[in-house]
Amino acid sequence: MALREFFARHRMASAVAAPAALGVAAVVAASFALTTSTPQTRDTVLTSSVTECHDMVTISVAGRNDTPRAGTTKLLVDANGNELPAALSGDHSSEWLDPVVNAPANGTDPGSYAAVYIAYPANMSTYEDAVNTGVANTEQVMREITQACPNTRFSIVGYSEGADVVRRVATKVGNSEADKDGKYGVVDPDKVVGVVILADAGRSAEGGPFPGAKDPNHPDNFDPAYGGKATPGQGALPGTAGSFGKLNGKVASFCSDGDLTCSAPKNISLLQLAINVGRQVNVDALEREGLTPATGGDVAAALGRIALAAFADIASQPNWMRSDETFLQVLLRVSDPAYKPGQTPKAQAAADTIAAGDMSPLAYLPQKILNEIIGLIVTNQNTIPVIMSDPYQQTLGPNHTGHHFDYWKDADPANGKPLTSAEYAAAWLTHLAKQAQAGEPVDTKAKPESADVAAVYKAAAATTAAKAATATSSTTAAPTTTTSTKTTAPTTTSTTPTTTSGQPSTTTGQPTTTQQPATTTPPATPAPIASAPKRETQSPATTSETTTPPAPTTTAAPTTTTQPPTTTPAPTTTAVG
Repeated sequence: MALREFFARHRMASAVAAPAALGVAAVVAASFALTTSTPQTRDTVLTSSVTECHDMVTISVAGRNDTPRAGTTKLLVDANGNELPAALSGDHSSEWLDPVVNAPANGTDPGSYAAVYIAYPANMSTYEDAVNTGVANTEQVMREITQACPNTRFSIVGYSEGADVVRRVATKVGNSEADKDGKYGVVDPDKVVGVVILADAGRSAEGGPFPGAKDPNHPDNFDPAYGGKATPGQGALPGTAGSFGKLNGKVASFCSDGDLTCSAPKNISLLQLAINVGRQVNVDALEREGLTPATGGDVAAALGRIALAAFADIASQPNWMRSDETFLQVLLRVSDPAYKPGQTPKAQAAADTIAAGDMSPLAYLPQKILNEIIGLIVTNQNTIPVIMSDPYQQTLGPNHTGHHFDYWKDADPANGKPLTSAEYAAAWLTHLAKQAQAGEPVDTKAKPESADVAAVYKAAAATTAAKAATATSSTTAAPTTTTSTKTTAPTTTSTTPTTTSGQPSTTTGQPTTTQQPATTTPPATPAPIASAPKRETQSPATTSETTTPPAPTTTAAPTTTTQPPTTTPAPTTTAVG
């Protein structure tokens, strides 16, 4: 890189010390991948600083257990060399998001684009705490990048538990206003050019894939139609729904029919109550240990808090007995982690069959009981059908067969959807990155060049052909990789996301020695976009030939691959994994 170009890309504060001024800071970090189970030697490495500016940066938030780890991952540093809760793509790899967030690097000049993964708990020790931490960390990283590189544009991508994080961040950014000095709490909404939410647990009922867009078939700044059929239902966390404000039209909210994290039917109030409870208990411990005195006490404490909050809420409403609100509705309201005691409840409608005189509250008891019975039946019309449909299998089936993993295999050319959701997102972000590199203003009527979409089609076709060839050769391949597969199985980390929306969670971070026989099919790594190559400078662990994102599953030899962890813990009702 020429010296002039170097300084053009590295906008540095004069107060930064010499090492930071060069865009790097020396830190001690792990030299081994997150999926390695054996201890490795640590080396002193150079870690990228936010002062190394890019035309566009994608902020990526992956799912449960799929996150950079302090002490084992090379983290991004701020202008003063302090570690930030983030890592460049390549320093952290995600089986699921890599193909989406790394795609723009192949269509832009070196240094123009970067993808950053946010570090956050990514667990369900308490789901709400993990998501709130993810939100805070995302906002911090975006502020630091904006301060050092005010001209950088952002896209934000989240999947599963990370999708909840991204929705909350995008909602806050889109609805923010500048202060008297023209500054924003996080970032100017105009600097956010695209948001991708895969498995959107906050999706509104019957909401389309592009909230607020002028044309429901594509975002405002990308013209090719997404295609496909509308997805029924709503997100399992309706309390996080809402307008994206100034980001409306620049958001893709993808949901697969059958993924109950985002396509849950209405009238499942008892399940919704269970989801809210699960967001406040240690689901990780429940999965690990089952129902023990400790985990049972945790659940009982959460139920007790909710019950007390419900009685206190009712006591604060002198006319509650006259209203049509049922006790179940109160429980749903106060069990939402966002509920705060003392909040003014929604206006209550008086029961039609009750005179509004100065009668004793007990006079309303018969009608109240009737309302409770009717309400319980009406608001749970779909509870039993959902339970009978085996929601765990439907959403998080083994070997990635559940609908929570459809976004990498949901192309349907016969119905006008030639690309998978992940491929469409990759093409869109690539187009936005090219605009940012060219310095072009964000044009809401812009159409991509044919090469943008053609490149994605080509990558998808190449991946399909490679997988077909691998499947054909699987019957003759010798089982020679069994040992290496077992030694690299993850123990405390995982790149396989799970769900946070009230559906059972899949934990792939546990060690496993279960192996498929020689005739097994290749692991269900999202097919079409697995070929999206990473930049060589950021993905040393990815081979240039296949560019399959690193993952706990082995894709090199399907005949001997370790079965993706099939531990199917007891269904839970909490996290977006």
